[in-house]
Amino acid sequence: MTTDVKKLVVHYVDKKDDDTQIHLRNDEMVINDKVAVFIEQLHHAYNSKPGKGYCAFSGDKNSVVASAMQSYRNDELGFWHMTEQASTVLKEELDKYAFSETGYLVFCHYQYVATDYMLIAMINIKEHYSMTSELDLAASRHLDISRMQLAARIDLTAWDTQADDNRYISFIKGRAGRKVADFFLDFLGCEEGIDPKQQSQVMLNAVEDYLSEQSFDKSEKDELRKQVFDYCNDCVTTGEDASVTELSATLTKGDDSPFDNFCKEQSYDLEDSFPVDKKTVTSMVKFSGLGGGVSVSFERKHLGERVTYNEATDTLVIKGIPPNLKDQLQRFMENESE
Repeated sequence: MTTDVKKLVVHYVDKKDDDTQIHLRNDEMVINDKVAVFIEQLHHAYNSKPGKGYCAFSGDKNSVVASAMQSYRNDELGFWHMTEQASTVLKEELDKYAFSETGYLVFCHYQYVATDYMLIAMINIKEHYSMTSELDLAASRHLDISRMQLAARIDLTAWDTQADDNRYISFIKGRAGRKVADFFLDFLGCEEGIDPKQQSQVMLNAVEDYLSEQSFDKSEKDELRKQVFDYCNDCVTTGEDASVTELSATLTKGDDSPFDNFCKEQSYDLEDSFPVDKKTVTSMVKFSGLGGGVSVSFERKHLGERVTYNEATDTLVIKGIPPNLKDQLQRFMENESE
């Protein structure tokens, strides 16, 4: 699957403390093979970003960005002029925050799997070094796509057909302490909608309750959990919502009561489809924890077999520790005994 790039404009943003300078490109970029590859990489990098927030344009906030975007889609405003108006709003919002930001501001209208998207992303610059044939250092600057922290994507198709769902816009919440979530909500003129973590947790609770009521043995439950995790992980990779109907097809075996019916009967607060939070669904197949200088992680299927937990003594017993860890421990014990 490839992206079909419709429009692309890139501006340059240089913000130091409370002074933001935006250097506007004069026109749209010519769409060629290099542009197509760049947007393809940007699309997949955005999909892979964890911890996204979801929202929708708010009528109460009178969004300039939404109005400009709608005018562009109605052929009342050129794409470049739309980016100019949005950049003006971006400058006003950036000036309100103390963090510095320098990089390229990307506006792209593209299509992927019959869905139209508008991606707005700030791509930072990274220095790379290499050696010349004369063995001198040479420096070059590259776009650091994998580490982008300021980005939002509007699902234009869903905006047209499912505007009431309040989740056709996704954005990267970013690093703690930078108020990135607040920044993008204000910039776009949005109100946050569905919570992926909350929905993913409700789904996990429903799955566990469902499995406990069915006549599955431990190995069957472990396998079904893995299948649910694999499906959810695929949704994260592709950027698609998880569907309760698809989950039901994965979980329901033979004459068992369908999982989707079970959810309705038990009145779980679960949407028919929802964005997945990967960290939350990983707990379905893996236990992990960190604290006090100790980090432990193991697959859930090993609990009660290779790994046993004694709640009374607050101890964890692991049988058959990983070879590399065993080797470290043995060498340490040998050194201690000398």
